[in-house]
Amino acid sequence: RRAPHVDEMLTLSESGIEPREGAAPSTSLDPGFKPVPGDALLVIDVQNDFIPGGALEVAGGHEVVPVCNALMDRFDVVVFSQDWHCPGHLSFASSHEGKSPYDSTQMPYGDQTLWPDHCIQGTSGSSFHADLSIPDRVRVVRKGFRKHIDSYSAFFENDQTTPTGLEAYLKDIGVRRVFVCGLAYDFCVRFTAVDAKVKCGFDEVVVVKDATRSVGLPGTVEAADEGMKEAGVKVADSGSLVAALVGL
Repeated sequence: RRAPHVDEMLTLSESGIEPREGAAPSTSLDPGFKPVPGDALLVIDVQNDFIPGGALEVAGGHEVVPVCNALMDRFDVVVFSQDWHCPGHLSFASSHEGKSPYDSTQMPYGDQTLWPDHCIQGTSGSSFHADLSIPDRVRVVRKGFRKHIDSYSAFFENDQTTPTGLEAYLKDIGVRRVFVCGLAYDFCVRFTAVDAKVKCGFDEVVVVKDATRSVGLPGTVEAADEGMKEAGVKVADSGSLVAALVGL
């Protein structure tokens, strides 16, 4: 079999990832919540470098894992996004003389926050958290592997035009409604959810808030709240999904 193109969805085998059973799922998930055909779950960047102790740690990042595991038990269609940077990526502060992590710089596509080196391809930091379940049906979309373009959204690179292949994959299998969880709420979850609704035009997009945590730079959580509200993205906790979906 030919090697998949970088813009294609990867199976676990193609990704070099073994399926596994993770930690016990959370009991917080609404017992009445039942995904229907046409629903998909996107699990965003639940990787070691975003967990406390990692290179770009998100406070409480490990706490999303049991909720993500519970959600995966309900969905037939599950996609993991995986931040997958090359060494020397231009979104790293270390690639810019005189810059520190969380400074910003101008890139050809606009303002770019500069990050600590993180999620470098093939390192332990780029691997999914050890407690995260990985069902064999999972597909993987890798993002941020082009040296000159960062990627927050699982659908498009930060230039807003280069696709990852996720939109085409979901539409090809008939997905109409998208649920999003993972890390981090104010960056990759936000931009994935907004792109799903605005650029890709999925019927409904729901962020499962208690299955996310935020980086929390000044103003980023507020911007995420407002940006998702303006886009028509629904935000709800896992325990109240049925009530939140009434009328959608």
